[in-house]
Amino acid sequence: MQTSPPDTASSAQPLTGGGGASSARSPLGVGPRARRIRLIGGLVLFVYVATHYLNHMLGLHSLALMEAGRDWFLAVWRFPPLEIILALSLVSHVALSLLKAAQSRTFKMTKWEWAQLALGLAIPFLLAGHVIGTRGLSLRDGLTDMYAWSVWALWPSNALLQGIAIFTVWAHGCIGLHFWLRLRTWYAPLAPWLLGLAVLWPVLAYAGFADAGQEIQRMIAANRDWVKDLLNTVGFGGSDSFNWVKSTTETAKIGAGVSIAIAAIWRTLSWYRAKRAQGVKVLYPDGTSIQVAPGVSVLEASRLAGVPHASVCSGRGRCSTCRVRITSGLDDAPAPDEGELKVLKRINASDGVRLACQLRPNKNIAVAPLLPPNATPKDARSRADHETGAEREIAIMFVDIRAFTKISEDKLPFDIVFLLNQYFRAMGEAIEQNGGQLDKFIGDGIMALFGIQAGPGAGCRQALAATAQMSTALDELNRTLANDLDAPLRIGVGVHVGPVIVGEMGYQNATSVTAIGDAVNVASRLEPMTKEYGAEAIVSQEVLTTAGIPAGSFPVTTVEVRGRDAPLDVVVLKTGSTIATALEAAGAEG
Repeated sequence: MQTSPPDTASSAQPLTGGGGASSARSPLGVGPRARRIRLIGGLVLFVYVATHYLNHMLGLHSLALMEAGRDWFLAVWRFPPLEIILALSLVSHVALSLLKAAQSRTFKMTKWEWAQLALGLAIPFLLAGHVIGTRGLSLRDGLTDMYAWSVWALWPSNALLQGIAIFTVWAHGCIGLHFWLRLRTWYAPLAPWLLGLAVLWPVLAYAGFADAGQEIQRMIAANRDWVKDLLNTVGFGGSDSFNWVKSTTETAKIGAGVSIAIAAIWRTLSWYRAKRAQGVKVLYPDGTSIQVAPGVSVLEASRLAGVPHASVCSGRGRCSTCRVRITSGLDDAPAPDEGELKVLKRINASDGVRLACQLRPNKNIAVAPLLPPNATPKDARSRADHETGAEREIAIMFVDIRAFTKISEDKLPFDIVFLLNQYFRAMGEAIEQNGGQLDKFIGDGIMALFGIQAGPGAGCRQALAATAQMSTALDELNRTLANDLDAPLRIGVGVHVGPVIVGEMGYQNATSVTAIGDAVNVASRLEPMTKEYGAEAIVSQEVLTTAGIPAGSFPVTTVEVRGRDAPLDVVVLKTGSTIATALEAAGAEG
């Protein structure tokens, strides 16, 4: 690993606009089309397994009901067009999944990714004999693979193996389904219920299989010729069919083992070549850099270099949490393909933002990950412009309790918490009911934003209306808490309007949509001035003008604001409710 920056020749490029280079060719089996085919194939297989298990569950009632359900099951899945789709889904999903695993240039995966991979690799060894002994013999000898045949062949000698197979297949499918669905907004509320269903489904399926097996054992005990009659009924071919199933199963397992071994060797060689290559240098904001082979994705480079990098969808190009901003070498970066462009458009990505899992640079590049390594599916969802960072002209409000230290010094901690919660609720409701957005609580203070979406005019009117309502709400709160307070609560409110930068800021879980800029600083300076003037609120004249309140409606005072060269015209309000009449008049005139 190296710590030198990329060559200046490739870094002296403009950082706006799309990549100018031709689109890099994705490794075989991992492009957007391959991902789509693999996903569709997996969904078809999951539906097949789910309905097959549903048929198993009927065994909880009786073997006869299982057989009746089988007629409906086969009417669907052995309908020639659907059976062809099922076969193609199986082949494409297995082949593309194995190819994807082989193409990866890193062994760093989450425990759930490893679990899904291990479960998937175990499936052919668990199911080869069952599939060949049922559908294989059906195609070869015309055997009627009824449930009585399948259950008799497995119970009780192979009951444990069948149970492991049932849960392995289901767990593999559920993990994949979870990876896909967790990016949907509706999924999180339903996830606990779906988890319960996912656990119950294979349990009931195995229980149905077990009940059918016990029913068959009772029938054998009651009729010694039952097995002979069964073999005649299904058309079993005797030792020839048995030997064919055995040899074909062994061949299938050997083929699966060889394929997995080839994929493992391929992946190891890909990892070794990517780690040892000296072709492309990827530089990170902390100075870390790594040289990798051309065509290695930035996400793979991060994992090879040990750089923590978010990737909720594990590099499938769906979630966008791995996104990076190209800070150098943008013009030399390959252009995004159709799948990446779709995701970038969904999240309203700005110029220079790319998905690290899809960006495969051919020349030196510098990138900055845009999300923390512990990003969640929530971060993958489409967000409003102001959440990702935008300039807005808005109204900003700061509110604080006057002399709160003196009020709280003789009170118990429980009483202080109770008092503050009552105060925050009353003020918060006034802010939100008037269209404001609570930014944060700072001790006994509040910061709120108005007009992020509605614009500065509406925002200023909302802030003034909230100021008036807070004054009224405070009077009501003081009456309610009269027996708990030595003196009524008093507040100071500062409101200003101006251009600010709005965006979701913070670190890890402590993030929120907030604003920064001169207007925020001015509003925060106006609030403490209410002490000097013995007022409940101080509002800049610019707020009133923007709200549409005519000049001269209130006396104007010019004040010096710390940190600001020019003086500021403000309106001093002894009580916030005095603004209500002027605000109503402005609204009527408008």
